[in-house]
Amino acid sequence: IEAARGEGRPILAVGTTATRTLESVAAGHEGRIVAGTGVTELVITPGHRFAVVDVLLTNFHLPKSSLLMLVCSFAGRERVLRGYQRAVAEGYRFYSYGDCMLVDRAISG
Repeated sequence: IEAARGEGRPILAVGTTATRTLESVAAGHEGRIVAGTGVTELVITPGHRFAVVDVLLTNFHLPKSSLLMLVCSFAGRERVLRGYQRAVAEGYRFYSYGDCMLVDRAISG
């Protein structure tokens, strides 16, 4: 991950758990990713400054869930809600065994 970051390549997290893990490690090591073991109690809410993850692959989560809050914190509430409206209109499946979305923070709107 550090080599990719050093080369300017985006970091993709597969899932909210991977996102929380990477952001927790960076928070504990001055923004760097280092090998190790541990636990996290990080709850990502609006205002969180993402230090590592640039792109997120994640499910369509339940309304009012902490997972949806993380995704909204990552990509912006309005942008995510527009995506959800489109997903509903297109018949996408939600929750753990449904469809997923790829969210890139570098792409606005």
